[in-house]
Amino acid sequence: MDFLQLPDRIINKSAGGDKQQDDSAAVRHRRQTPADFSNIYSKDLLPASGGEEMTRGFLQELLNILLSYISKSTQRSSKVLDFHHPHQLKEGLEGFSLDLPDHPETLEQILVDCRDTLKYGVSTGHPRFFNQLSSGLDVIGVAGEWLTSTANTNMFTYEVSPVFVLMEEVLLRKMQSIVGWSDDEGDGIFCPGGTISNLYSILVARYHFYPEVKTRGMGALPRLALFTSEHSHYSVKKSAAVLGMGTENVVMVKCDERGKMIPAELESAIVTAVKKGLVPFYVNVTAGTTVYGAFDPLNAIADICQRHTLWMHVDAAWGGGLLMSDRHRMKLQAIERAWSVTWNPHKMMGVPLQCSVILVKKRGLLQECNELGAEYLFQTDKPYDVSYDNGDKSIQCGRHVDVFKLWLMWKAKGLEGFGFQVNKCLENAEYLHDQLQRRTDFELVFKHKPEHSNVCFWYIPPSLRGLPPGPDRDTRLHQVAPRIKGRMMEKGSVLIGYQPLGDKVNFFRCVFSNPATQPEDIDFLLDEITQLGDDL
Repeated sequence: MDFLQLPDRIINKSAGGDKQQDDSAAVRHRRQTPADFSNIYSKDLLPASGGEEMTRGFLQELLNILLSYISKSTQRSSKVLDFHHPHQLKEGLEGFSLDLPDHPETLEQILVDCRDTLKYGVSTGHPRFFNQLSSGLDVIGVAGEWLTSTANTNMFTYEVSPVFVLMEEVLLRKMQSIVGWSDDEGDGIFCPGGTISNLYSILVARYHFYPEVKTRGMGALPRLALFTSEHSHYSVKKSAAVLGMGTENVVMVKCDERGKMIPAELESAIVTAVKKGLVPFYVNVTAGTTVYGAFDPLNAIADICQRHTLWMHVDAAWGGGLLMSDRHRMKLQAIERAWSVTWNPHKMMGVPLQCSVILVKKRGLLQECNELGAEYLFQTDKPYDVSYDNGDKSIQCGRHVDVFKLWLMWKAKGLEGFGFQVNKCLENAEYLHDQLQRRTDFELVFKHKPEHSNVCFWYIPPSLRGLPPGPDRDTRLHQVAPRIKGRMMEKGSVLIGYQPLGDKVNFFRCVFSNPATQPEDIDFLLDEITQLGDDL
């Protein structure tokens, strides 16, 4: 169907008979005849007088490009990426140039640029893209993003964003309910990514205990200490640096071999910090670590936080999606005891980037912590309930609408659909884990069954299979994953990440968040790694 025209069947049903039939034929002719944009410029589009038809034609051509890309991204015969080095893209390829002109270029060139931008990018919606925690290409989510860009509004006041503001309230309440908080508690805001959501948690925690920091600064406070696991996301340290607390005051708590924070080590670290003259105030608990996909023991850590009166934050950026699954939500048991929660729907729930939420249990705290009451935005004598002007809860002024695509996907899938999607991704992880256990050319980083969709492993090329464990083998094995990854990028057939961790040399980390991925794609991944690394 031509998305920018009424369907033929609707046109034919309307009054006028032959006239509408003729119009329908003209519409079909326009569909079949590509418009010539070689002498057309952006100034000829709306709001230019008489620019409606040209705008329609341009957007139809753009839509064709996007539909072609979406369709191609699901085809296993297509590449995940067409890799070029930075200098190659900067120098220009086949008419594609990053240079900015002084004079306007034609819409024909603009369409070519759109096509080439997609061509030389990475197809993160491809079922064989395993490189990042966010992947997949949800059509309803894409539709939501298109509409959001068309609306082009801001999330700071109800007067300019009435529907989106109410959608945000509805979604936040729903997510708070899923976490397990009561109806009379809970607050939150959509943020530009999990790092900022985690930053908010530290910001409001500090304000909760020391509200004077807002006016007097860190000089009025004692030396504060934060605690997080050694496998946690680096955003905790980054937030401590940004907020003026210092990375040296972030205490990294030891984990067990599976990557979970050890509660006894946390207790010991708190006691040690106090002896050093620090004042503990905040503990970050990870529900789904970035590399291992581990879940810290929430209940035991909550007991420690309660005993020491510490703010307990759960970073469920990666693991929060499991709350949508009846089969897996028990892995976040006791999350309702958290004082704040980070949850990224753009990861396991497959919402297009970006979509992240900070949930805060104490209602009103975000507002108190961040409000400055700018009079040009937050007037108190508006003709509606100004409590819906939620912009002063944010550290930003302008805030992108990230809520609509999630709301639309929730309408399309329901809780049931998201749960099915999560279950499918974790089934893929179990399948990969089972395949690796059966093979002698791969080694699992740890033998435990995956808790999340992360599976970590080494490929052992023939030249290393006879070597005993030790420094020489480790040195050589450390080079295997990067070399295979380089060949993989050049070929473009599949993409997976790698990293070292602690005393473990470089290993592959496969993560599943795209429900389009099937067991055949996992088999292909292993075969491709074997073929690319067999001679190493």
